[in-house]
Amino acid sequence: MLTSKMKNFKKYILFTTIIFTLSLSRILPHPPNFTPIISLAIMGPFLFAGFLTSIICVISSMVLSDLIIGFHSDMIQIYLIITLISFIFNKYKSKLRGSNILFFSTIGSTIFFIISNLNVWAFSSLYTKNLEGLINCYLMAIPFFHNTLISTIIFSYAIFFISQKIELIPNYKH
Repeated sequence: MLTSKMKNFKKYILFTTIIFTLSLSRILPHPPNFTPIISLAIMGPFLFAGFLTSIICVISSMVLSDLIIGFHSDMIQIYLIITLISFIFNKYKSKLRGSNILFFSTIGSTIFFIISNLNVWAFSSLYTKNLEGLINCYLMAIPFFHNTLISTIIFSYAIFFISQKIELIPNYKH
């Protein structure tokens, strides 16, 4: 059993470690859309007992890495989508079980896919502004969704099991 001060210290260390790890995950070479960002948007409310701390952690890591890789025109939209995902999963933080992480990861990745590609279609000149252009936009994004989904599942389970090891999330039964 950990004391309250020890748990708080572990959470602080975890918080700062996650910010730098997420930042590095976006800076270092990686397959497109294969980062733990959406995983933390999903799992953050469970780790930090709430939405605000969770979103500060995720957005801080994104801003930090964007300072290095460069700011882009879709940045605010992406930040807002990640915030929405974290807000949604904050509502379900008491439901976290090892058995439903696959479901949560799929839903979070799907939300990101649908909204981010709708934004690409609506706000870029890449696709015609009709049903055919919208369908083409989503079809062209499927390979990116594959990486997003796989990375979100892997990183969400990793966050869950590491958090259990350091006693931040109780050992839930299936």
